[in-house]
Amino acid sequence: MSPVRLNGSTSGYSELSAPAVAGNNSIALPTGNGTAYQVLRNGATAGSLEYADKIVSGTAVASTSGTSIDFTSIPSWVKRITVMFNGVSTNGISVVEVRVGSGSVSASGYYAVSSYGGGAQQYLQSSTGFNLDSAGIVGAATVRSGALVLTLIGVNTWVGTGSNAAVAQSSSLSGNSPALSGTLDRVRITTVNGTDTFDAGSINILYE
Repeated sequence: MSPVRLNGSTSGYSELSAPAVAGNNSIALPTGNGTAYQVLRNGATAGSLEYADKIVSGTAVASTSGTSIDFTSIPSWVKRITVMFNGVSTNGISVVEVRVGSGSVSASGYYAVSSYGGGAQQYLQSSTGFNLDSAGIVGAATVRSGALVLTLIGVNTWVGTGSNAAVAQSSSLSGNSPALSGTLDRVRITTVNGTDTFDAGSINILYE
């Protein structure tokens, strides 16, 4: 098959050519032109193209009430999620954690460690989520600002790394999730005891 040439408005042209394979391939172009800075990708059906943002922003949630904040309906194609915290506080001393899930939130099987440098280096290990806080710095007045980046590393297993500023200290955190039962579709921000209430700040996610 000869390539198709699309002539430009001046002297040049663009060329479309099919690979040398047997059989037929069908690609359906989307209607319209999309919006600025979007990319063209396969939609839910392979061969049906759609315009999409390179990075999708969730809707920021005020972390001023409740014992947990959930971001659900995360698309199955997502490979990286950034969870962002701005002035987040609770009314208690329990450690704030990020948990992931498929259909339901997983609260066990994590291996995560957070640490901070103060008068003495301190760290805290968690098996119930990606812990933002470290030992010795959590209180009702603790205000957290930072980000945790979650990246798909294997079959439904995610690794995370990030940093968090709290009580004039900078803590670092990293770890991995358990292997989820299916594709990740939700992220939850809560506390280890599950009863402390959020009372300040905001939380949002980016995914790509």
